[in-house]
Amino acid sequence: MYNIGIFGASGRMGKLLVQEIKKDSSLCLSSVFVRKSLNMSLVQMLPESTFVTNDLEQFLARCALVVDFSLPQALPSLLEALHKRPLPLLSGTTGLNTQTWEDLQDLSKHVPVLHASNMSLGMAVLNRVVALVAQSLKDADIEIVETHHRYKKDAPSGSALSLGQSCARARGLDFAKVCAASRNTQRQEHEIGFASVRGGDVVGKHAVGFYLDGEYLELKHVVTERAIFAKGALAVAKWLVSQKPGFYGIENLYAES
Repeated sequence: MYNIGIFGASGRMGKLLVQEIKKDSSLCLSSVFVRKSLNMSLVQMLPESTFVTNDLEQFLARCALVVDFSLPQALPSLLEALHKRPLPLLSGTTGLNTQTWEDLQDLSKHVPVLHASNMSLGMAVLNRVVALVAQSLKDADIEIVETHHRYKKDAPSGSALSLGQSCARARGLDFAKVCAASRNTQRQEHEIGFASVRGGDVVGKHAVGFYLDGEYLELKHVVTERAIFAKGALAVAKWLVSQKPGFYGIENLYAES
């Protein structure tokens, strides 16, 4: 049985993870970290055996793997604690700054670390496909449009950026130089453009377009239920706990399926 600790359990994804763990007899929700007061709706969901704490050391002492779906400003404190007590880490937190990325990389020298902005199988496959198309259609203009619910805080989404990075790598381009997260001028050569739409309760929709003169190709991924992310995350967690130290992406898991 895998002892899992959730960092960020009171959030929307955290609650879904709790529900999915309870359905899986091979998983145990051994500990939950809460920053302040415990949300009563979360209390009612937790198994009786789950240890709840706002002390990071006690939280880490009771799990074999940490699943993080928190906030960009919360993750650094977890990483600091994990550097003192290294454990495998699966993180789906988006909107990270350069320092946090470096801290994740440093931790991965000691334990397996996987970060993915989207835990679904379909998105993992789409990242591989867009790379192939970007390499094959070298002259095509690439534009990525993502749509999410009105409450999403970061834009472009982490999944959209990952798709852009896959395209840039396939073409041997520096993503930082070709990323056009916003635009108020004419399209530039090699640019990978992004557009963000926010409204309603859309779980997630990503479309990658490859535009040529006289024709274009569009590839789309649509999520119809949020639980797919929690199910995917737990599948990743089971795989990650037995891996060697290193920094992984979700494509590493599905490349073996």
